[in-house]
Amino acid sequence: MKGKRQQKSGEKLKLWQQRLSQSNAAYSAEYTRMDQRERIYNGDDQLRPLVPGDTRRDGGPRKTSHVRNIVFENIETQVSSAIPQPKVTPRRREDEELAQRLEHFLRNELERLPFAQLNDLAERTVPIQGGVAFLVEWDNRSRTHDTVGTEVVRMLHPKQLAPQPGVFTSIQDMDWIIVKIPTTRDAIYREYGIWVEEDGESEPAVRGVDGVSSAEDALTRYVGYEKNAQGGVNRYCWVNDTPLEDLEDYQARRQPVCRQCGRVQPLPGQLIQQPAAPIQPGVEEQIQAQVAGQRLAQILAQETMAGGGGLDSIPVEPAPQEIPREYQGGACPWCGCGEFEDQVQAYEQVLLPMVTGKGLEVAGATPDLDQEGNPVLRPTLIPFYQPGVFPIVLQRSVSVYGQLLGNSDVDMIADQQNTINRLEQKIIDRLIKAGTRITLPDNASLRVDSQDGERWYIGSAADKAMIGVYDFKGDLEYELLYLSNVYEEARQILGITDSYQGRSDTTATSGKAKEFSAAQAAGRLESKRVMKHRAYADLFRMMFEFWLAYGDEPRPVTYRDAQGHTQYEEFNRYDFLERDQDGQYYWNDQFLFSVDTTDTLASNREAMWQETRQNLQTGAFGDPAATETLILFWTKMEQLHYPGAGETKQALEQRASREAQTPVGQEHIFAQGDSGNMPIEGTPE
Repeated sequence: MKGKRQQKSGEKLKLWQQRLSQSNAAYSAEYTRMDQRERIYNGDDQLRPLVPGDTRRDGGPRKTSHVRNIVFENIETQVSSAIPQPKVTPRRREDEELAQRLEHFLRNELERLPFAQLNDLAERTVPIQGGVAFLVEWDNRSRTHDTVGTEVVRMLHPKQLAPQPGVFTSIQDMDWIIVKIPTTRDAIYREYGIWVEEDGESEPAVRGVDGVSSAEDALTRYVGYEKNAQGGVNRYCWVNDTPLEDLEDYQARRQPVCRQCGRVQPLPGQLIQQPAAPIQPGVEEQIQAQVAGQRLAQILAQETMAGGGGLDSIPVEPAPQEIPREYQGGACPWCGCGEFEDQVQAYEQVLLPMVTGKGLEVAGATPDLDQEGNPVLRPTLIPFYQPGVFPIVLQRSVSVYGQLLGNSDVDMIADQQNTINRLEQKIIDRLIKAGTRITLPDNASLRVDSQDGERWYIGSAADKAMIGVYDFKGDLEYELLYLSNVYEEARQILGITDSYQGRSDTTATSGKAKEFSAAQAAGRLESKRVMKHRAYADLFRMMFEFWLAYGDEPRPVTYRDAQGHTQYEEFNRYDFLERDQDGQYYWNDQFLFSVDTTDTLASNREAMWQETRQNLQTGAFGDPAATETLILFWTKMEQLHYPGAGETKQALEQRASREAQTPVGQEHIFAQGDSGNMPIEGTPE
């Protein structure tokens, strides 16, 4: 049996290695272009030959001593540090509160995860390579005092992808895909418990541009994903010729289960309840008494939390005298069997009754009899949620038919960069060669210095005629004109104007005209923003699905309400649990995910401050002199992080409280600003 498993494992390793070889062969030319794009972006000084023989004498490429990097300039112009914010729209009216809570939770996740770094790197990789990928994983090793597991999102360079050849529409349309992840021997041992003694890194190029040498302890871990016939996703991991992991339907819940009694293996350090007394007669009466007092349900719930579940019906042991014992590993603490196997858990057992946030009542374990008439408890079974998709989200630059990645800005203006490099070298050569030249006869040995009155003896008039002085000024009129034209040509290809770059724009004569000109340039780049927003919308949905599948414990959520006050709530996946008319439980994932399009304006705080002031002055908030209007104004300014807005709002709230306590008619007894305190007409002196 063991030999058959090893043979099957070897066949599967060969299958995945063959797939990797096919993908590398199909995308080898693209990987080469990726390195060339990175070199151009970093200021490559090599000149591409234009005609045969346009090389050095040894056949190597010519180089320039000066690089004006227009590729770097135009790509950096498009970089945006704004991270798209989630917008969740429910499909049903009763789910509006859930959608808002989910939106707040995703915003918290954006702050918890390193999205500032991921976005900064992706903003440059996308225009350089035409796309980038995000990998979503669940790390069950990350634990706190009251939570198990958390979500992890990492960015993948296109060189780290080995997609299925011939499929260009979407990653989700592929049958399989492989991810190349640089790692180390120690990291492999910590995660899989396998020490890899084979030769080192198989693909060091995935760690950077060409020239990356193989490190001693570095390895390349390959993670393959494939779709199975049941609609799930399988995962296979290996390093060189060493298999690391082979999971069928890896997104399903699985736990180590005892081969003999079928109970889940508890985690080391957890307390378990173990009976110390033999079973006595009178089982049914004791069951009823224990169930009535909920004592048995609590014991079984504790046991399940410790790992003692995994059965659709749990045998009842009468009058057990449990002694808590800490499990330190080894054989099964209930039956003594020393063999465990991973087993997919299709359903979750609910032993104690609970009520979800939407008011759904879920019954706990109920007493029943098995086929042999023995008393058992039937837990409520809830199906585990499975995403059923590849955990990879692709962000394209601009979609191109017949390509998995989008258009590369480097490819679009690579010719212009090469031309500018040549012109810059030509200009430098002409300037260096410019100056004064003196012609002399072949047999002349004349001094040429600043000494006055020096005598020159010329043999003949013909020799005298050969003496001359020539000035070379190095006229650069045409070179500079063409250099400017090539630079403008590169910007027009990408749709970038002077106003978009923040440069002086003579075509825009007013502030509004400059704003309109920048908006036009932004409109030409709208496709890249749309593709980024679409990628983040898919990423938000995938993050939600992973939390719905694996986030068992409630997680805290914080946000600011319309009044600017900090609110605290919880994200609980059980709030998304529903029950149909037939009594079957299912998970509600019917939400639409998109990106808040107002995020771009909201990220410009100074512009928002100005807009808010104008709204106050125009009376959009109400009477500008009223205290309530000022409180609303400073609440908005506090939300926009205006310095000192919170203290000002608190002072106005205290003023409003004093005004509410002042009797009516006593607010302005005396007019202020006149000499003395003069009685106001119509009020008592």
